[in-house]
Amino acid sequence: MIPDSTLPAGFPTGELTLHGRVLPASNATFVGELGGVRVVYKPIAGERPLWDFPDGTLAAREVGAYAVSEALGWDIVPPTVLGDGPHGPGMVQLWRDEVEDAAPVDIVGEGEVPPGYRHVFDGLDAHDQAVSLVHEDSAPLRRMALFDVVVNNADRKGGHVLPMPDGHRHGVDHGLTFHVEHKLRTVLWGFVGDAFSVEETIGLRGLSAALDGELGAVLSELLTGDEVETTRRRVARLLAQGTFPGPRSSSYPVIPWPPF
Repeated sequence: MIPDSTLPAGFPTGELTLHGRVLPASNATFVGELGGVRVVYKPIAGERPLWDFPDGTLAAREVGAYAVSEALGWDIVPPTVLGDGPHGPGMVQLWRDEVEDAAPVDIVGEGEVPPGYRHVFDGLDAHDQAVSLVHEDSAPLRRMALFDVVVNNADRKGGHVLPMPDGHRHGVDHGLTFHVEHKLRTVLWGFVGDAFSVEETIGLRGLSAALDGELGAVLSELLTGDEVETTRRRVARLLAQGTFPGPRSSSYPVIPWPPF
């Protein structure tokens, strides 16, 4: 796969064996096994061309998102590396088994926000029934929402939030990140206007320092110089603002479609 010295601690090595393909998915996504551990593999050759992101860059953006997650210390993104597989170079990420009956993001009857959840928006479902999109009011989702602002995540769907048995939440599918233009599209808008907690502020300060050091060097190998600098500016703006930002305008979609 790749030199052991560049792997996260404990990341498996060996030949990647594929067990199946994840359907439906916008880009080629496979489930396989590496060193006896289940992984997700997204080959660069299977990335669908996009009008607003350069071709062949999504795998590197996923690895960059993991690097930011690690620098924050919040364990949002499962360990993710660039490696090689049956379909060529791509992204390899450790698989996470989610809790099937948990719903960090959900659709409920209009206005019927359950206790412990926050309202995002109202709309109509496929049967023209009035519904509301809601998400958990929890520390893990606050951290994920803030992480998404930092990496400028253009695709935080509800299905990209994985509930773990211990209450932790992992985020996956971070190929549409780090654009120099504002692209934030997310279902986690429920914290808009909230002041950052002490933990969140400390995380952002540490990230700012890391971007001027080792993290900045790592990201410079994965992204363009402008993308790294724009990430620095986003972090500085968040620290100066001190609150969760809202959508900048109504001239672009702020919720990914479909939202799940």
